[in-house]
Amino acid sequence: MVYNVLMVRYLLKIKKEARKLRRHGKTYEEINQKLKMKIPKSTLSGWCHGVLLPIDYPEKIEKINQKNLSEARVLAWKTNKINRKIFLDQIKKESLPIAKTIKDNSVGLIALAMLCLGEASKYKSKHRQFSLGSSDPRIITIFLCLLKRFPGYKAEKIRCTVQCRADQDTEFLEEYWRGVTCIPKNLFYSTRIDPRTRGKPTKNKEYKGVLVIDYGDRIIQQKIESIADLVYNLLKLEGP
Repeated sequence: MVYNVLMVRYLLKIKKEARKLRRHGKTYEEINQKLKMKIPKSTLSGWCHGVLLPIDYPEKIEKINQKNLSEARVLAWKTNKINRKIFLDQIKKESLPIAKTIKDNSVGLIALAMLCLGEASKYKSKHRQFSLGSSDPRIITIFLCLLKRFPGYKAEKIRCTVQCRADQDTEFLEEYWRGVTCIPKNLFYSTRIDPRTRGKPTKNKEYKGVLVIDYGDRIIQQKIESIADLVYNLLKLEGP
């Protein structure tokens, strides 16, 4: 009997303290933190029924909601980032065996022919050479690596020309592309500046100009074009 009385008094004391904290504008979560307890929200709501809240309580709740929303957005962003990484890692895992086939010389030559069909065709030359130009260092690197595999390739037949805008640092660009290609300076022609860009600032600060690579071997050009044509004809027979 004494135990029950003490328990009732204890609960009344807790209830009284909870109502007091509520009058001071504390949320139910903050009340539990102050009391160092885990009283259900429904119980606290019943205890605090009729308690007058401070006039600035709605503003406080709005700030809490905004804070929780911001935290939820950050958490969602992190979760999406993790999920995207998992997704991209899976794609890389599935694509790796396909990418490794580039080590096969026949696959490499077909890849070179397709690259030249798309890129070198933009730089037609009437001289005994064919050209490929790009502002993307990946395309330049792939082209050179595959071209080196071609039977009869000779490094001394390579010539490079940087094409850029008028306000760009030509020395920096030449050094940049020499670093990408590992081609010595003596195989670079003088940089060509597009006169149409004079007085027009370059908006894309990451733009490194275009590198045009000339390869002076008409026979290799014809062989590469022949592979591209044959691949086209074989695929054409299958239909779109």
